[in-house]
Amino acid sequence: MAPNTVLIRKRLAIVLLLSCLALFCLIGRLAWIQFIWGKDLENKALEVRMRDIPVEAKRGNIYDRNGRELVSSVSVDSVYAIPGLIKEPQKTAEKLSPILKEDVSFLYGVLTRPSCFEWLGRKLDLKTAQKIKSLNLSGVFLLEENKRFYPLQTIAPHLLGFTGIDNQGLTGIEKSYDDQLKGVPGRIIVEQDAIGQDVPDPLHKYLPPKQGSSIVLTIDETIQQFVERELDKIVLKYQPKLAVIVIMDPGTGEILAIGNRPTFNSNKWEKIPSYIWDRNPAIWYNYEPGSTFKIVTMAAGFGAEVVKRADPFFCPGYVRVADRIINCWLDGGHGSQTFEEVAANSCNVGFVELGLRLGVKNFYKYINEFGFGERTGINLPGEETGLLIPEKDATNLNVATMAIGQSIAVTPIQLLSAVSAIANGGTLLRPQVVREIRDSSGNLVKGFKPEVIRRVVTEEEACQVRELLENVVAKGTGKNAFIEDYRVAGKTGTAQVVGENGGYVSGRYVSSFVGFAPSDQPRLAALVMVAEPQGGIYYGSQVAAPVFQAVVRDSLHYLHVPETPNLKKPPNPFIYEEPRIKVKVPNVINYPVNEGIKMLSGSGLAYQLNGRGKIIYGQLPAPGTEVYNGVKVVLNLKPLTESSGYVTMPNLKGLTMGEVAELLRNLDLNLEFNGTGIVESQEQPPGKKVKRGSTVRVNFSPPGLITFEEQPKKAPAVSGCISGNIFVERP
Repeated sequence: MAPNTVLIRKRLAIVLLLSCLALFCLIGRLAWIQFIWGKDLENKALEVRMRDIPVEAKRGNIYDRNGRELVSSVSVDSVYAIPGLIKEPQKTAEKLSPILKEDVSFLYGVLTRPSCFEWLGRKLDLKTAQKIKSLNLSGVFLLEENKRFYPLQTIAPHLLGFTGIDNQGLTGIEKSYDDQLKGVPGRIIVEQDAIGQDVPDPLHKYLPPKQGSSIVLTIDETIQQFVERELDKIVLKYQPKLAVIVIMDPGTGEILAIGNRPTFNSNKWEKIPSYIWDRNPAIWYNYEPGSTFKIVTMAAGFGAEVVKRADPFFCPGYVRVADRIINCWLDGGHGSQTFEEVAANSCNVGFVELGLRLGVKNFYKYINEFGFGERTGINLPGEETGLLIPEKDATNLNVATMAIGQSIAVTPIQLLSAVSAIANGGTLLRPQVVREIRDSSGNLVKGFKPEVIRRVVTEEEACQVRELLENVVAKGTGKNAFIEDYRVAGKTGTAQVVGENGGYVSGRYVSSFVGFAPSDQPRLAALVMVAEPQGGIYYGSQVAAPVFQAVVRDSLHYLHVPETPNLKKPPNPFIYEEPRIKVKVPNVINYPVNEGIKMLSGSGLAYQLNGRGKIIYGQLPAPGTEVYNGVKVVLNLKPLTESSGYVTMPNLKGLTMGEVAELLRNLDLNLEFNGTGIVESQEQPPGKKVKRGSTVRVNFSPPGLITFEEQPKKAPAVSGCISGNIFVERP
């Protein structure tokens, strides 16, 4: 028995020893977890059961260059719920329903969801928020958020942009500088168990956000107001498709004002059609610059030393290049003249000859140096590059037409930057819209200085161009831009609109003027561009030049720029006399107003609206009357009383089904249609008297499905911007 007892004791001792060793290891492991890994494990446990809800920070303000507030953020309340803290969800839903204007069952469903955080309403008005606060509901909390506010509403909205529901920048400066403006978000921390369900008395913690930095723009609010005022006048007088005015300091590249039409109210952008706010025409719209591009041609001529101011030119009224004829805007031509007179007269023939002297290589060198065909780098979203024929594909004909501003498309900001380079002595600067970034305490975070891109011409060459441009205003086609007591330099331009399928569209023009003042010591450079003005007047000298004069004059006075008294005023304003051509007045009775105006403009006729409405019920002179172009046709928009109960059948061909339906409805006629697309034919011919209330049968066909016999003959293609064999570039 003794040996067995000893053996048992040894085994018990070994077991005890192993047990103590295991216990020691477990204690050591526990100590390691508690004291070494404890903090990490605690954080991981918190991550599992804590939900982090971001809270947007207050966005920084946006100011003009003088510290005037253009954009701010106002405090508003949002309401949220923590379902785990709500004791009576049904009663809570019933109390909130009339205030939030939501169905009780919907709110009850939200309040009973297996989650730890639910939004009930975002950015409420003050009255609603106060009602909810007065209820003092358990589990329902108000949270201060911020809503963007634009106190001047329609001042430079394309530049400033706007924000979305979560205060994220969507367009303009709000988007370009979103990272600086948005600040650092705060957090709402709420607790739930490991499987995402509510826990009794959960932890609820709020970490406040940090306000974003503020942006100080280069814009001057007063000058911007001048721009908005003139744009409103343009819209009232010409009803254009687009209108743009941009004012720049040519010495720094700073944009002092930038405005567009159509415009919108940034506070109500959700209610505005997207095509109005999603693009900024000043940096996006591509158009043929017409005679304003002759400034670049002049600079290239002096830079390449292929022309001098006294060089003789002769203009017979046209010039032949390759197999095409390019006409001068003046019927019969300008005759013998110096290059200085060529510039003042905006003579197409003289500039075509200069372009041919330059040749492809030299001309493209200066076009590229001035920045055409590439973005300027202005820090705004949506900038376009313009359109430029590749140099390797360019012909002498292309050079000839580019010399007068055709066969090339530019953006307003590109052209103004190039002209500013002439104004400042030959240095191309990057256009800037931001001067400074400051933190929430007003301390400077970052400042922006003028950014030189490159020198494009010498000071002497720039001076020669400035003097010629001053003559344009003092003696030539730019007389209407003359400002009393200030020396002004500039250039007019009128170009036809290029159609989507190439070629020019009859009756549609872009009128523009670009220049700077005072021309001896330029303080302001400005561009006025009016796309497709209505009413029969469309020359840049008549539409854009007077606007330039008004906005730059007031801006110079506001800036207290010293005057140069006793300047000789042009004796007469510049008025382009349209050649007198007999045309037949088209029949626009029963047409929509816009369609009728297009038909009249295409025939070279002006118009006057009598009354209000969408349909033309009468016209004077009558359809078919022979008149001279430029004559004003009075359009009666008031319904005429027809005792016979008959109406005149309009020409429906080419209209869409929606347009036909609306037109016939306004004429008290019913539509019976066959097919889809655009009108191919109509049972009742145009001009026929049709009884009111009768049914009109109209045949539609998909656009583009036309027979061989119906296909129009295409003019020989010359380039992406030219078709046909006659070019007329007017001042």
